[in-house]
Amino acid sequence: MAGRRRIFTTSVASVYPHYVAKAEKKGRTRDEVDEIIRWLTGFSQAELEGRLAAKTDFETFFAQAPAPNPARAGIKGVICGVRIEEIGEPLMREIRYLDKLVDELAKGRPMEKILGR
Repeated sequence: MAGRRRIFTTSVASVYPHYVAKAEKKGRTRDEVDEIIRWLTGFSQAELEGRLAAKTDFETFFAQAPAPNPARAGIKGVICGVRIEEIGEPLMREIRYLDKLVDELAKGRPMEKILGR
């Protein structure tokens, strides 16, 4: 599907402001969005900022994630009308994990619950 591949080559930096805006519209912060991304990928804040500045695409971003959190496999639910646990394409599943976590943040869930602490 061409639409699926397009997101793979889209820069994370082009979508990131939408994640932040979604969170901020609900009274959450950019720092919380960054915390979610760091939790999911293992990037440090400096590494995350570097990837954003470099306009790294989603495929490269997740391929270079230094420590993908093993707990991410426990992220369940529906995002964009699709059950995350039924997504067969590994990269699309990673992107949807991120979408789901930001969605939960925007819904007002506490960080401890979102990140399973």
